[in-house]
Amino acid sequence: MPIDQNRTTKFWLSAAEILLGVGALAVLTAGGLRLDLNLGTASLAYLIVVVLFSLRGRLVPTVVLSIVAAACLDYFFTEPRFSLQIDAPQDVVAVAAFATTSSVIAGLVKRARRLGEAAALRDRLQAIIDTIPAVVWSNSRDGSADFLNQRFRDYTGHSLEWGRSWVWMDALHSDDRAMHDWRATLAAGEPFEKEARVRRADGEYRRFLLRFVPLHDKQGTIVEWYAAGTDIEDLKRAEEELRRQEVRLRDAQIELAHANRVTATGQLAASIVHEVSQPIAAALTNANAASRWLGAEPPDLEEARQALGRIVSDGSRARDVIARIRALVRRVPPRHDRLDINEEMLEVIALTRSELRRNGTSLETQLAEGLPPVQGDRIQLQQVMLNLILNAVEAMSGSSGTERKLLIRTEQDGPGGVLVAVEDSGPGIEPESSDRLFDAFYTTKLAGMGMGLSLCRSIVQAHGGRVWATANPSQGATFQFTLPVQRETV
Repeated sequence: MPIDQNRTTKFWLSAAEILLGVGALAVLTAGGLRLDLNLGTASLAYLIVVVLFSLRGRLVPTVVLSIVAAACLDYFFTEPRFSLQIDAPQDVVAVAAFATTSSVIAGLVKRARRLGEAAALRDRLQAIIDTIPAVVWSNSRDGSADFLNQRFRDYTGHSLEWGRSWVWMDALHSDDRAMHDWRATLAAGEPFEKEARVRRADGEYRRFLLRFVPLHDKQGTIVEWYAAGTDIEDLKRAEEELRRQEVRLRDAQIELAHANRVTATGQLAASIVHEVSQPIAAALTNANAASRWLGAEPPDLEEARQALGRIVSDGSRARDVIARIRALVRRVPPRHDRLDINEEMLEVIALTRSELRRNGTSLETQLAEGLPPVQGDRIQLQQVMLNLILNAVEAMSGSSGTERKLLIRTEQDGPGGVLVAVEDSGPGIEPESSDRLFDAFYTTKLAGMGMGLSLCRSIVQAHGGRVWATANPSQGATFQFTLPVQRETV
């Protein structure tokens, strides 16, 4: 309520009380004149009216009523009557005594009412402090306790007298009550928090968050400390259990990602055999050629040297293929390496090239030059690329009568990221599936598990990026993801 409106309300309430009191005095005066009461009897009757109105607690109406009552006594019940003059000195004393007595009684009633309200407020505050779901206490300037609320006493099983001075700290765990630490913190004079284990009445320790706030006087000196403690044991246990669950979930995701990589590699088995058999077959051919050159008369050492060089090259190519496969299926913890996204994409393409040829898919790459490096786990990011490429090839394998084209492109995604896109010419994305493609266990494949795209999203999000899919305007779909660039360290 606005201040002016509040004042107006109080004024009209006081005016109403005064009018009501004057009306009561008028009725009493009329009765007194009819009964021809003397000054003493009329004074007592008037005093009763004043006391009754003072019980309402408003001082101003009571004082005004006392003045009006004194004037009525003078005018109606002292000689000469119906005049404000008083002939007898004892009448002057009687009227003055009435005015004084009524004013004193009004003041005493007002004071008693205030004391009663203060006591009721104190009791209410005490009940609130004892009932709030926290242990509350106050400390003197040096930190010794001088008040413990009921909840504190019930929790520890000790009395208020027990907790006085520094004895209250006996309820804390021995490792949490180093006196020099507490005294140094209190000496700083600033609000602070501490976590401590507090012993319950049955001997069990539970973790509490203790908060301390100082009360200052006008000179800025600390008068007292007020403290409250909240039981956080259940919260801490829930946090610890959540962390354990997160660790288990992370381990499960690693296992699932490893299984997904092995599954994807199994899908590439024929292509891998082809990729490895090509350099091995070429090496055997070159070995036979080198043998023939060495067996010639005379031996052609230059041709043999070139054949041996080709053998080394073919062996290195086979070794690289096997190394990439081993890295992809090996279960290793996540790393944070500096990566060239184009180089990683080219390695994945090398693994899938035979699969693309087997399915009659033409590949086009548009890899932007000068892309900034990204930071992440090489194997995990290659897994994302591999899943997207295999999904595209599988989607197009069911299409007949259309050319199977796969476009892989990379580009800058604003100043702080790079974008990788895999665009196919398959059947596209059904509208009812667009919002659920990356949900776990959702799949449009007859034999699919629905985990590949979900893992892709988890990996990309863990690297600070995002992944999404859109239908192409003409035909097919585009799956793309972004990654933040590696920040330069100062």
